[in-house]
Amino acid sequence: MHDARQRLGTDPAHAGPVPAEALQTSAACSPPAPRFGFTVPLQLVSVAAWVLDIGAITITAIGVEQDGLQIQPTLPVAIACFSVLSQITGGYDVDAVFQPRRALVRLLHAWSATILVLACMYVVWGSSTTVPVPTLAFWFATGSVAIVVQRMALIAAARWLRRAGALDGLAAIVGTGPQAIRLVEHINRSDELAVSLVGFFDDRDISGAAAASLPLRYLGSIPDLIRAIRRGAVTKVYLAMPWSDDCRLDGIVTELARTPVEITLAPDIAGFAYAGRPIASMAGLPVVIVAGQPLSWTQRLQKALEDRMLAAAALIFLAALMLLIAIAIRLDSPGPIFFRQRREGYNCRSFDIFKFRTMHANCGTEPVVQAHRGDRRVTRVGALLRRTSLDELPQLLNVLAGHMSLVGPRPHAPATRAAGVLFGDISVTYAARHRVKPGLTGWAQVCGWRGETTTELQLLRRLEHDLYYVEHWSIWFDLYILARTAFTVLGQRSAY
Repeated sequence: MHDARQRLGTDPAHAGPVPAEALQTSAACSPPAPRFGFTVPLQLVSVAAWVLDIGAITITAIGVEQDGLQIQPTLPVAIACFSVLSQITGGYDVDAVFQPRRALVRLLHAWSATILVLACMYVVWGSSTTVPVPTLAFWFATGSVAIVVQRMALIAAARWLRRAGALDGLAAIVGTGPQAIRLVEHINRSDELAVSLVGFFDDRDISGAAAASLPLRYLGSIPDLIRAIRRGAVTKVYLAMPWSDDCRLDGIVTELARTPVEITLAPDIAGFAYAGRPIASMAGLPVVIVAGQPLSWTQRLQKALEDRMLAAAALIFLAALMLLIAIAIRLDSPGPIFFRQRREGYNCRSFDIFKFRTMHANCGTEPVVQAHRGDRRVTRVGALLRRTSLDELPQLLNVLAGHMSLVGPRPHAPATRAAGVLFGDISVTYAARHRVKPGLTGWAQVCGWRGETTTELQLLRRLEHDLYYVEHWSIWFDLYILARTAFTVLGQRSAY
């Protein structure tokens, strides 16, 4: 990126605007070139990635056949299926060229789906035209390793080409205000862009002191920019100026529209606070989704089915155990079997949560006081139930009723406090945990943040984990948390 500015022919000691004459007579009159003397289109890198992926799959198929296992009959089907699925999952998008995690997750999803399709073909048509499942499993393992190895090598090569300035994309910034400076900072921090910033241009003159304070060289006016474009020294233009100055923007766009470059309108200064948010079209008008629903309607449907099916199965499986617990509670101390309490749920709506009673009857307090070590309110049976979390089992009824999910942020009583302060008063983002239904277990609980909350720091750590779950929900994440919950309950020491 820095070499591109030098190739434009600017004097590093010059703090003011670069005159048009300097641009015309400098060594930058020919199109700038990287130190290799050529540029590589980013689309070619994506094509190379696809070729290498197909090569990895083919080579591993040959290797499997060397072990006496027949793969060749289904290899064309596998290549076609993987090519389509990897394109759908975004395995060859620009952001996957430089980001290992994104690329590998997308590619391995496509490869897993490909093997699943082949396995289904074997079940339907038999071994005469397809490959047995054990052979597919071996091919899946070797192919996964090959895909990971070659893609990591390609990403390393692509990053090296970008640092060398060999990837196409010589970009100029039009504008010199705070918005332009924020844009440069954002581009410099990004690992997803394959552009070299050549410098600033503006339709207004700026002082030498202002030019010296810019993070890139100031190279002149709009006519100077057009001359640089004609020479091939600029292939992209970012307009970084206030959107409210629409007349000024229209004039610049009109002048640059005569040149064969890509012109992009950078976000207004407030837009940088929402970088990474999705862009939507509202009747042709681009808008930024500042805070969308955490789960789409399809995800809500998936989670509802997951909750109802697993909760019903758990109730049937645990019915005998729950009956024994009810009898033990009745024999241990007078009072009801179940304990009901108002809790805050989805969208801050209150609901009655069910638990097995673990404390002596008529010992409720207001404000709510969490149970603590040596709490005399806890009965003998209640101590065992709380230590093993079996007192939470009646909440399966809350799940069936739709008040709760199996996995989600744990519901708190509205009057619960930490260090004498209401939970909702400790952090302004506390209510964001109510954007999904509360759960029987959660990410914070399996990570060790459960039990008594005595300090504000403990609540904040719980909140961090709850919000992480809200932003990263998936069926697999839920199943992972449920699996970890069993081990967490067996080894817990913080429930009293």
